[in-house]
Amino acid sequence: MKIAILSPFYPYRGGIAQFSALFYKALEKEHDVKAFSFSRLYPKLFFPGQTQYVKTEDKAIFISSKRLLDSINPLSYQKTSQNIEKFHPDILVITYWISFLALSYGYIARYLRNKTKIILLLHNAISHEPNFFDKSITRWLFNQSDGFIIMSEVVKNDLLTLKPHASYCLSPHPIYNHFGEKIKQNIARKALNLLPNKKTLLFFGLVRDYKGLDLLIDALSLLDESYQLIIAGEFYSSFEKYQLQINASNARNRIQVLNKYIGDKEVSLLFSATDILVIPYKSVTQSGVISIAYHFEIPIVATDVGNLREIIEKSDTGIICQAQANDLAHGIEKIYAIGTEKFIIPIRKEKKNLSWEIFIENLIKLSTNISHENSTTH
Repeated sequence: MKIAILSPFYPYRGGIAQFSALFYKALEKEHDVKAFSFSRLYPKLFFPGQTQYVKTEDKAIFISSKRLLDSINPLSYQKTSQNIEKFHPDILVITYWISFLALSYGYIARYLRNKTKIILLLHNAISHEPNFFDKSITRWLFNQSDGFIIMSEVVKNDLLTLKPHASYCLSPHPIYNHFGEKIKQNIARKALNLLPNKKTLLFFGLVRDYKGLDLLIDALSLLDESYQLIIAGEFYSSFEKYQLQINASNARNRIQVLNKYIGDKEVSLLFSATDILVIPYKSVTQSGVISIAYHFEIPIVATDVGNLREIIEKSDTGIICQAQANDLAHGIEKIYAIGTEKFIIPIRKEKKNLSWEIFIENLIKLSTNISHENSTTH
C-alpha cells in the first residue's frame, strides 16, 4: 500500500516529530511510504521556545521528507497538495494536534479527498489551551477527512462532539523505544549531581501552566527530607513564577531544575536516575511521556485527568490521585510504600501491548473499512 504522511519530521524536534519518525519506520517495513513536512511550522513570533529544530548533539531519527508546507503561506498549500498527489497514495495520514494548522491541513485534505483516503492521526482533537475559534475551524477540517486514529477515550469524545458520525479506530499510544537502554541508577544520579540515596521524582517535558508543576512543587514541600525532585524541560510558561515558588518552598534545596529542551541522549540519563515519573497535570487528553516511562520501566504517579486513569489503573502501572498538592504527596508516599519494583511486571506486560505493529494493523483496518461517506467504525 502507498501511504503518505504529512507531519513535522527531522529537523523538527519534539514529541510529534519523534512519534512521526517512529510511525514512518514501522510503516516502511511493509508499505511504500513517503514523508511530507514543513518548510515553516511555527512563525518565530508564535513559538515560545528557544528553537524548533534538533541540535547537533541530539540523537534524532532522520527521516527524508519533502519540506513543502509553510503553515502561514497559502501558496504552499496547493504546492504541497500537488506534490502529495503525484505520489498517488492510497492513504494520506495527517498528524494533527493544534488548531493553528487546521486551515492549511483542511485545504490539503479538501484538495486530495477525492483522490485518496484522508486519515487524521489525532494527538488532540481540541487544543490544550483553546482559542474561541478552535472548535469551528477544527470541525471544518474534520469534515474534509474520511477517518481518524485516536489514542484515548478523551480524544474520542472530543472527536465525536465535533463530528458525531466520524469513522475512527482507537489505538493506544505506542512505546517510544528509541532513547537507548537504562543505565545504572547510581551512575545516572552522579552524572546529574543528585544525592544518591534519596527517593527521586521526575517531572519531564515542556512546561505549560496546564501541566501542574506548581502542584508538584507544593507537594514536595509536604514530603520529608528523603525526597528530591528533578524538573527537566523547557519552560513555555513564565519561569520566574516557578522560580519564586521554589525559592519560597521549604524543599528548595531538594529541587533541581533543567530549564532547557531535553535532547534525546539525555532522556536515558534522567529516567535512569529517577524512581518514579510524576504527571501532575490539571488537564490533558493523553501523554506521550507515559510511553517513555514504560520504555524505561518507571512507575507513574498521575492526576485523574484526561485518559490517565484509563491508562494507568487499567494496566496497574502506577497510582492515580487528584490534582491537589496534598493528594499528590499521598500518592507519591503510597507508591513507595507499595514498592516501586512491584510495578515492573505490569509495565513489561503493557509494553508488549503497545507495539507499533499493532498500531499499524489498526490503521490498515481503518483504511479498509472507511469510505468517503464516513460510515462509523469502532
